[in-house]
Amino acid sequence: MKTDNHRIYKMSFSGVYPHYIAKAEKKGRTKAEVDEIIFWLTGYDSVKLQEIIDNKIDFETFFAEAKLNPNVSKITGVICGYRVEEIEDKLMQQIRYLDKLVDELAKGKTMDKILRK
Repeated sequence: MKTDNHRIYKMSFSGVYPHYIAKAEKKGRTKAEVDEIIFWLTGYDSVKLQEIIDNKIDFETFFAEAKLNPNVSKITGVICGYRVEEIEDKLMQQIRYLDKLVDELAKGKTMDKILRK
């Protein structure tokens, strides 16, 4: 996947976050579940997440400061036409991990499955 991804890296997480929530809520899921996914993936807590939103932190910094869950390698499948496990650009892969997990939430998967328990 050799495209110019710099635009998404510089997008603020707070600009995309409401879309994750809207996608989940449209399918009867909750903001709390979206947050739980973010906490699981990044190691952040609600205080840190609010700080990221308030300070309009970009995706590059969002993932650079995250402590990724050791089970991220269990996140597999296709998102936006790409197999997440085959994306070579590390940052893009991390962004797609989050997309994939929110997608699974919206598709009705249980939290245990989404969080790879």
